[in-house]
Amino acid sequence: MTSYNDQAGLGGPAGGQGTDGYHRVGLPELAAVVDKVRANIESVIEGKPEAVRIALTVLLAEGHLLLEDVPGVGKTMLAKALARSVDCTVRRIQFTPDLLPSDVTGTNIYDQHQRDFEFRPGAIFAQIVVGDEINRASPKTQSALLESMAERQVTIDGTSYELPSPFMVVATQNPVEMEGTYPLPEAQRDRFMARISIGYPSPEAEFAMLDVHGGADPLADLQPVAHASDILKLIDLVRSVHIADPVRRYAVDLVGATRTSHELRLGASPRATLHLVRAARAAAALDGRDYVIPDDLQRMAVPVLAHRLMPTAETQLNRRTTEQIVAELVSRVPLPRPQGGPAVRRG
Repeated sequence: MTSYNDQAGLGGPAGGQGTDGYHRVGLPELAAVVDKVRANIESVIEGKPEAVRIALTVLLAEGHLLLEDVPGVGKTMLAKALARSVDCTVRRIQFTPDLLPSDVTGTNIYDQHQRDFEFRPGAIFAQIVVGDEINRASPKTQSALLESMAERQVTIDGTSYELPSPFMVVATQNPVEMEGTYPLPEAQRDRFMARISIGYPSPEAEFAMLDVHGGADPLADLQPVAHASDILKLIDLVRSVHIADPVRRYAVDLVGATRTSHELRLGASPRATLHLVRAARAAAALDGRDYVIPDDLQRMAVPVLAHRLMPTAETQLNRRTTEQIVAELVSRVPLPRPQGGPAVRRG
């Protein structure tokens, strides 16, 4: 597909170099850091390279990640491995029905010596926040994350406190059919850039896991291989990845198709379009390119869009998932129009 994008004028500057020469220097550095972090995570997560890749994509795209699957498949292990692979502040929140919003955001406590209120930060004040079983907390506590995830700040009693940078929430949740769970509100799901399922490992990966995990906790020996300052540099690099106007229009068309589908009663929001483009930029950088092609948008469409959509009752009765619907919409939406030619459709 690269040749199509080159002919259509959808790629970056000639030679894959930015106009200021920045990308030629930055992309090898990005690849080196990401390869170290990926290898570190995969030393404890066997047989799930795509899940690890999407987690790193979301990190570099300044997003938040939702891991949804049945208990025991490694959701928390992946979240912890990602957090421990970067030398930054990490806090873990175990969401329970009795967890209060102030436990997450913090609260003002009266200091009798100073005779004034002192702010005590909550667990959200970290660069990587691991939220375990987020849908076991009440909707009121879940909503405590809304401001921090969208605006990277927390407001307590009229005073706003900025969160550290980089800032990423990696949350795990069990399917809503599981006992003791609360469904995430639509506004909460929309804050997560991507949702992925770990899935059961292959027999070979599960056999290898018995050797790696059978004796001791593999996370105990996991050491950071990148610093928070390295991640910030890579995030700046991802922001400058080029995306041509036809590819931007393609992103808008993909998201717009979810709003007109007869199988959905709630389509994706404009925030979803922004998240899709940012994720595609990060995916392109991970592939060593300084420009986005339609393939990047197609690859990220399901993890970025599916969890935001609400199917109709008829769609649910037909056992159709939002992932299937997004995949079909991707196959139907015309590719960007080459310069001077008709819109390209798949055969």
